[in-house]
Amino acid sequence: MVRIFAVATFQFITILILSSIAFAQDDGEIVKVDSSIVVLNASISDPSGRQVSGLKQPQFHVFEDGIEQPISFFAAEETPFGAAILIDTSGSMEERVSLARSAAIKFLEGLRIDDVVAIYNFDSKVKQIQDFSNIRDLSDAFFDLKASGMTVLNDAIRKAAKDLADRKEKRKAIIVLSDGQDTQSSTSTEKALKFALAADVSIYTVDMSSIETGGKQSMQNQGVLKNFAEKTGGFFVATPGGVALRDAFQRIVTELGNQYTIGYQPLAPKTDGKWHALELRINRPNLTVRTRKGYNAPKSKK
Repeated sequence: MVRIFAVATFQFITILILSSIAFAQDDGEIVKVDSSIVVLNASISDPSGRQVSGLKQPQFHVFEDGIEQPISFFAAEETPFGAAILIDTSGSMEERVSLARSAAIKFLEGLRIDDVVAIYNFDSKVKQIQDFSNIRDLSDAFFDLKASGMTVLNDAIRKAAKDLADRKEKRKAIIVLSDGQDTQSSTSTEKALKFALAADVSIYTVDMSSIETGGKQSMQNQGVLKNFAEKTGGFFVATPGGVALRDAFQRIVTELGNQYTIGYQPLAPKTDGKWHALELRINRPNLTVRTRKGYNAPKSKK
């Protein structure tokens, strides 16, 4: 049985490699996507919020634009993940950079031996301050982070997604620690989201705005963070503190290592460059399913 699973996994990976192509965004940048296989990493939880294990492939049903698709690959084992932590160090984060730094350390404390994480900070520019590694000893640059400049949140997500696209881990995530206000990116929110979806990345967003912050601008900023999380299958954490922050990061680490991975070949492969909605249903009541909401198909050059 183990050999059969190994052969099936090898065949699936081979299909992914053979069918992989690249397409250009409107700004000329290349995003690698798969032309025939759509992959979903799904987190399943019960009414109390606990991760649900032990589900079998026949219990899963995938729908693309409302039409059920035949599942060609299914995996439910613990597996290493690759993640990128993005720390907002713009001027608006002046009083909360230390809290964001502590949050990143909490995340690293939960890593397993084969999990890898890279750390970036962003203000007027995006900088990688630690490459992908399972090392928990952080560089001096991490502890020297200070708040200044503007905010390029979308550029940071684009950069991390492009780097994660080249990683071999099946499960990939971006963890954003920010107040959500982008003031200077050359990348739109829509394009940043496309980069993440093309790389099969789940985005987890933590609202680092001050608890005193309110009004229309705060709601808009939270809406941006929520949209990134909901569209990619991650989740949004409201302005945290203390125990809530610790629990949120433990939850992220736990679910990244215990997701279900489902792959299918669309009955009618798309090359129209449009958004196609995805829905994952489970034949078991009272479960919450989180996975990406869709994907942008590559566009034919005809």
